[in-house]
Amino acid sequence: MLQNINTLKRYTATVIATVGMLMSPFALSNPYKPYEGEVLVVNFPAHPHYDAVMKVLPDFEKETGIEVEVDQLQYLAMRQKQTLELTKRKGDYDLIAYVVFSKADYVSADQIEPLARFFMNPKLADPSYDADDLIDGYVQNVGVAGGAKGYLPGPTGALFGIPFGSETSVLGYRKDIFDKHGIKVPETYEELLETSCKIQDLEPDMVGLASRGKSGHQTSHAFLLHLAPLGGRVFDENWKPTLNSPEAIQAGNALKTILECGPEGGTSFGLSEAKNAFLQGKAAMYLDTTVVAGEVDDPQKSKVVGKVAWAKHPMGVKHASQTGGFGIAIPKNAQNKEAAFLLMQWLTSKETDKKIALAGGNPSRFSTHQDSDVIAKFPQMEIFGEALKDADPDWRPIIPVWGQINTELGTNLSKAMTGEITVEEALNKTNKTAEKIMDKAGYYTYQQ
Repeated sequence: MLQNINTLKRYTATVIATVGMLMSPFALSNPYKPYEGEVLVVNFPAHPHYDAVMKVLPDFEKETGIEVEVDQLQYLAMRQKQTLELTKRKGDYDLIAYVVFSKADYVSADQIEPLARFFMNPKLADPSYDADDLIDGYVQNVGVAGGAKGYLPGPTGALFGIPFGSETSVLGYRKDIFDKHGIKVPETYEELLETSCKIQDLEPDMVGLASRGKSGHQTSHAFLLHLAPLGGRVFDENWKPTLNSPEAIQAGNALKTILECGPEGGTSFGLSEAKNAFLQGKAAMYLDTTVVAGEVDDPQKSKVVGKVAWAKHPMGVKHASQTGGFGIAIPKNAQNKEAAFLLMQWLTSKETDKKIALAGGNPSRFSTHQDSDVIAKFPQMEIFGEALKDADPDWRPIIPVWGQINTELGTNLSKAMTGEITVEEALNKTNKTAEKIMDKAGYYTYQQ
């Protein structure tokens, strides 16, 4: 369940407020002066958010006198490079971006720094940072480890990263088509499935909802998008897999209906194919990451410019949008950790978050989604901010063995989507394998 109060954020905010009361050097002098002339090497993914970041990085160099060299790689290549770099005695990177599911690996291997000591340093911590303004679901999902379930906040948790390029799920729909036929924007899963399957009867050459369906993690991702809103979870409180629960079977059947009423060849679609089907006007709806919003009104990439509106992820038994994307962290073997923290803090500050949003990036703060300048340029940010109130940090588990289970889930479900086996058979098989993986990993050590 999404916690209403992020204990790590509250702790960080308290520390920062205390530092402010002690008259931080931020209020008295230039905190960057001791680091002038240092060169920070950072590792970022080739991703629309980080393309926007590149546009504002010169402002940091100008304001601080700290140089920044960026090694920008495709995100899978980025992970491979980091796997090597983080094991060195002295690493080349001072700051890294990481995709959310790397959090468990990096923290458990003691490869990234806990951030408390930086936020406790009055020479580094900016009292105006306002950690409470960071989006709760993103912080819990991307930045925190060691609390509940090992990957969520709680009394034993700690902050290891800051969300930066994070995403949630939203419903994009063709407003022109919906208006033309008097179609109600789906607010529930029942309405979503009904609308998905009637579009093809109303519009020639158009189908309902573009979805991922490719075997492996793409199908798994699509299934998990529906699992949490429909009331399901991957595990119970004792780490027993619940991937064949009634709620899970309902989510699997929902995905099967969506794919059957979606674009031709949908069972081979990854994110790019699903997104492009929507951008090319072949599907009336899209339910996935907010990343697509930056391309919808780009005439170089989209045939639906000016025709798309946005709504919250439809409700099943509850509202629960996904959380994912990227965060930034300081490697344990970094050579310039204090300057790296200053860059991290600057990049995720209110002022810079707004700059990056205006350049086309994904905001990490509630205030940016409510900012009048941002909304004037990107009206969808207002509804995205509303969707983020339902962001679920526990829609998928972030544990070291998740990759194995995720692959098994996506492979079996793919066979169900193409009709080789039933959804129930696919999920029963996955559940059995998942329990063996969890047992081998030691998750049942303390159970009788």
